[in-house]
Amino acid sequence: MPQQPQDRINDAIRASQVRLIGENGEQLGIKPTPEALEYAFSRNLDLVEVAAQADPPVAKVMDWGKYRYEQEQKAKLARKHQTQINVKEIKLRPKIGEHDYRTKKGHVERFLNQRAKVKVTIMFRGRETSHPERGRDLLMRLAGDVQEIGQVEAAPILDGRNMVMVLAPNRNAGVKRDAEDQNIEQRQEAVQGNRDRQAASPPGDAEPQPREEVREAQAPLP
Repeated sequence: MPQQPQDRINDAIRASQVRLIGENGEQLGIKPTPEALEYAFSRNLDLVEVAAQADPPVAKVMDWGKYRYEQEQKAKLARKHQTQINVKEIKLRPKIGEHDYRTKKGHVERFLNQRAKVKVTIMFRGRETSHPERGRDLLMRLAGDVQEIGQVEAAPILDGRNMVMVLAPNRNAGVKRDAEDQNIEQRQEAVQGNRDRQAASPPGDAEPQPREEVREAQAPLP
């Protein structure tokens, strides 16, 4: 269901007078609201209060249905072109092993190449909270390891027992994957082209083989 308009329209306008604007933007001066309504209705249009805070309020003559439709289309187009940002989350422990670290780093690289932001959380337990620098060092190490495709958008910050950092993809993120996809597509097109050429070429026995040509040339004349 479409949202109800916030602007007051026609009989919903409560002010006793309005500063009237015509359908083509012309200034018509301050008019009693009933007179402004009559002016709008005589043109089969609506009177819309566009600046309720003004003194007196500003009201414009327009086709409200058409105006609302145009606004909805503009909003729909804006949503269509709006880039959707996905945020993934990776959780680490400050004493993470090297193998687990490489695995987590691989996940971060995959997310960044998907052009998603990554929230990296270090979870402290017990006495680990007394050494937050270890978590910060780990986060900065990760940021350095993925700096080719990602950058720090939000620096590490301590949040209770957790330390959080946000990584965002840079312009290099996903470039390698896009290139690989393009190479795969080109190879598929090349294979299909070879198949098409083979299908269009004549069978192998359509012409005499060289040995058969020699035999025909040596045959005695009748």
